[in-house]
Amino acid sequence: MTSTMTSKGQVTLPKKFRDYLGVEPGAKVSFVLGPDGEVLVRAATDEKPARRVKSRLARLRGTLKTGKSTDDLMRHLRGYDADGADPGFK
Repeated sequence: MTSTMTSKGQVTLPKKFRDYLGVEPGAKVSFVLGPDGEVLVRAATDEKPARRVKSRLARLRGTLKTGKSTDDLMRHLRGYDADGADPGFK
């Protein structure tokens, strides 16, 4: 992916990267020169180093708090009766 530098030395950060970093218009980004000459772009924060924006699935992980074990939930979802017998195998 490439971007063209303007006469003012500005480049557009592609949307894919803005989304990944979680930056919006007016947000600050930091540039770090890596050991091999690469340039790293990070979302600038005052308190902590930039962290990766959580995926949609990661944000939902752990939100179903039922107090039941995974095995209990799977038995319920599969429709097994209380003694654990599979109703499809009689």
